[in-house]
Amino acid sequence: MTLSNAVVLVAGGTRGGSRAIAVQFGAAGATVYVTGRSSRAGRSPMNRPETVEETAEMVDAAGGRGIAVAVDHQDEKQVQELVERIDREQNGRLDILVNGIWGGDPLAHWDVPFWEQPIGDAIQLLRQGVETHLITSRFAVPLMVARKSGLIIELTDGTADSYRGSLYYDLVKSSVNRLALAQAADLRSYGITAVALSPGFLRSEAMLDHFGVSEENWRDGTQKDPHFIISETPTYLGRAAVALASDPDLRRWSGKAVGTQELSSVYGFTDIDGTRPDTERYFAEVVYGNKPPSENYRS
Repeated sequence: MTLSNAVVLVAGGTRGGSRAIAVQFGAAGATVYVTGRSSRAGRSPMNRPETVEETAEMVDAAGGRGIAVAVDHQDEKQVQELVERIDREQNGRLDILVNGIWGGDPLAHWDVPFWEQPIGDAIQLLRQGVETHLITSRFAVPLMVARKSGLIIELTDGTADSYRGSLYYDLVKSSVNRLALAQAADLRSYGITAVALSPGFLRSEAMLDHFGVSEENWRDGTQKDPHFIISETPTYLGRAAVALASDPDLRRWSGKAVGTQELSSVYGFTDIDGTRPDTERYFAEVVYGNKPPSENYRS
């Protein structure tokens, strides 16, 4: 796929990994529609300062064309109108859909048994983390089907069958992985690939704020959690997405759930510091094993 003239929809591209993916596609020369609930007209319930307009401007600065559209992906009408706009403005073309809608951090409860968690939060978590992806694919995929080509990237958390630490959170992320597999099966005969893509320990804007650090002094966060040493920037995830989209043998990944480290070992990209954080091995040997936290897991 030639990315210099690709049309990309990054759904939920306001911040974090989705924002970095949008920017990296911009750096590759793509036209990127960036959507989300947080805009300069008002914040979403996440109450974060990042906006879709800001992400679109970052896409422009990287060398692409960013188009910001405020969209609540739980609203079918808004999503349908978004896709109709892309259809109209891009002559029916949509090459890549990144389903990165989330906004579930305030709804996820940790270290609390699932039967003691608010069921309302659980249902809303499923709506925001799964239903939004279904709605977006339902309206966007027909543009790809008409052209018999395309790539769907489902952003997830985790590629293995191991438990993610909270029942409802685990249900959402495992459902997203399954959504990639199911879409791949339904769309294979139309030349469309679907992949679930996971970061490791993502050093997002919200995570930096949580640890009270910036990207410049992020290692200070290890004083609060020593495992922060294995964290990776959102750019690492963005580079993984671009590497996938640029692969002439892309279909080998169809239906699979893959992580940044696995893809970096295949394609050779690195994080912004030139390293390749191996989160999977770190968790196996340090978090669940007896080895001490170490930067040796950043090859």
